[in-house]
Amino acid sequence: MSTVDADAERAPSAFRLLKANRPLRALFTARVVSYAGDSLSLVALMLHVANTTGQGLAVALLLLVGDFVPSLLGPITGAISDRFDLRRVMIVCEVVQGGLMLAIALALPPLPLLLALVGARAIAGQVFQPASRSAIPAMVGERDLETANSSIGFGSNCAEAFGPLVAAALLPFIGVQGVLLVDAASFLLSAVVLLATKAMPPAAPEADEGGLLTSAKVGLGYILRTKAVRIISLGFCAVVMFNGVDDVALVLLAKDTLRSGDSSVGLLLGAVGIGLLVGYALLTRYSGKLAMPTLLVAGFLVSSAGNFLTGLAWSVAAAFAVQAVRGLGIAGMDVASSTMLQRMVPAGMLGRVFGNLYGAIGVAAAVSYLAGGVLLDATNAPVTLMIAGGGGVLFTLVVAFSLPKALRKHTDPEPEPDAATAPDPDKPADGTGVPEVPALHTHAGPGSSVELDTPAEQKRG
Repeated sequence: MSTVDADAERAPSAFRLLKANRPLRALFTARVVSYAGDSLSLVALMLHVANTTGQGLAVALLLLVGDFVPSLLGPITGAISDRFDLRRVMIVCEVVQGGLMLAIALALPPLPLLLALVGARAIAGQVFQPASRSAIPAMVGERDLETANSSIGFGSNCAEAFGPLVAAALLPFIGVQGVLLVDAASFLLSAVVLLATKAMPPAAPEADEGGLLTSAKVGLGYILRTKAVRIISLGFCAVVMFNGVDDVALVLLAKDTLRSGDSSVGLLLGAVGIGLLVGYALLTRYSGKLAMPTLLVAGFLVSSAGNFLTGLAWSVAAAFAVQAVRGLGIAGMDVASSTMLQRMVPAGMLGRVFGNLYGAIGVAAAVSYLAGGVLLDATNAPVTLMIAGGGGVLFTLVVAFSLPKALRKHTDPEPEPDAATAPDPDKPADGTGVPEVPALHTHAGPGSSVELDTPAEQKRG
């Protein structure tokens, strides 16, 4: 698309887009309500488990079944999105999560049953995630993808940021059980809001005649053989694997290295959240003017270099500033990766790509916590942060050098000769006795640019 055409079809602002697009507004509202409820219940459940068991291991198990275990089912959860109507998948997931949270709130069961219920709720949430990402291209035009992804990211992270504060305000009045009931109500309200979206049937139901396991296998095969998608996914996971340890390292940096108090720990942990909110807010306004591959690489670089520089910080204020800037990078890599995948992946495969991506990210984060914990015990917080950030920067450079070529091949693939119709080079094509010279392949479309345009026929709905 030319610069003139791009200017003529400039994407509307986030407010205008949400105001004019009812399905997207419904998804935005549902995500904000659901994420806010999740943040409330996480605080309440952690307090409940800590108070009833008195064991840090029990709290760790709660986080493990809520975050890591569902990520192992990423290929299956993504396949569900590609096989069924996305609207129905999202509504059912929210109803299931609301019902499970209601059961937890009313019973407050012993730890083994509590962990099982939390794990089941988390699996339903893992199914919802790729479905909601896959639904966005069916709700907005291609030019609005960046703004739509940025808007939903901004709303979701606002809810996550302020949720614990709301929980702190509510707990003295309604207790743990009351906060959990609020979360259950938030899921059910989200399901009602999603009724405002339109039906989004699977793009190619005839393509998957086998079961979910077969569909999952096909999805993994697509990622492995599609180089551009593979580079984006592996790059994202590598950055998370190196940098996920910062949540633990920042605690030790503040207390042991910078000799500061508990309030400084909270300040450093909150810095990334502030940067995320600012980053998403900026992207809702300016993302349409940015090349997504450039934004992706910049996001990888800023998020990784941020941890490296935090390891060199001489004060809490310096570490806070660097972590806030790092949040900008995380927002960029999230919006860029989602937008690029939504444009380049066929609609019938999009759920599996997102399911595998987010599942792999969860595994990468778990590996980062474990390996980072060992590294922290062997060294200290500054060294750990510099190693983590340095590793992320190295993988960013690999992505920066390999991604442009892969994108060009993805948008302008080499034509494969048909064995049945290809001319025999040893035989003349006509009666002249002169072999035919094949025509030179040219392509004047978007393949000449790193930026991607998805064919209209690949879009849902």
